[in-house]
Amino acid sequence: MRFPLLRALCTFGLVFSLVNAGSGGAAAAAGEPVTILALGDSLTAGYDLPPDDAFPVRLEKTLRTRGHDVRLVNAGVSGDTTAGGLARLEWLLSGETPDAVIVELGANDALRGLPPAKAEENLAAILKILQDRGIPVLLAGMMAPRNLGPEYVAAFDGLYPRLAERFDVPLYPFFLEGVALQDRYLLSDGLHPNADGVQVIVDNILPHVEALIERARRAGG
Repeated sequence: MRFPLLRALCTFGLVFSLVNAGSGGAAAAAGEPVTILALGDSLTAGYDLPPDDAFPVRLEKTLRTRGHDVRLVNAGVSGDTTAGGLARLEWLLSGETPDAVIVELGANDALRGLPPAKAEENLAAILKILQDRGIPVLLAGMMAPRNLGPEYVAAFDGLYPRLAERFDVPLYPFFLEGVALQDRYLLSDGLHPNADGVQVIVDNILPHVEALIERARRAGG
């Protein structure tokens, strides 16, 4: 999450396939695969993992085994903050419009001790852009490191429920649920999930994503 490597070439290639794959917003209505854009940081991008073990790839495979016709697009960039995600969102939406978006951002804001109010402002702007376009969203929450103090922790942890209520979007409270602080599910840096950890994330978030798919189908229909 805090590493400088952005994997720009990999991200460009994945996003290029999204922009040039045709019209996604109508896919749900046309009976085509539901396209879900995963907008995030290294937790989404798959930091230091083989491409097939990245969260969006694992999630797509798991959903398909459960009978869902979906396509996940990895728009994760290692090191990205909420400001970075906001800065590239319009470009991501300039080609194909996804049927739904998973927003997983904020971990790097917390790791850098950036103001929670600014992270909340950036995420609010992201959610407003998506809401104005009628794109269903699943907001994935994050928790601040506890060594930043109770005031910072309360302000940061609370921003996700506030945004979910404000924009009336579903919230998955903690993206790293069942993985954070569990050595068997983490890389040696103690921050990023290993392949087993990614699968735990996928299994835990799965019901929320299946609900997101249903919302996208209804919106497209």
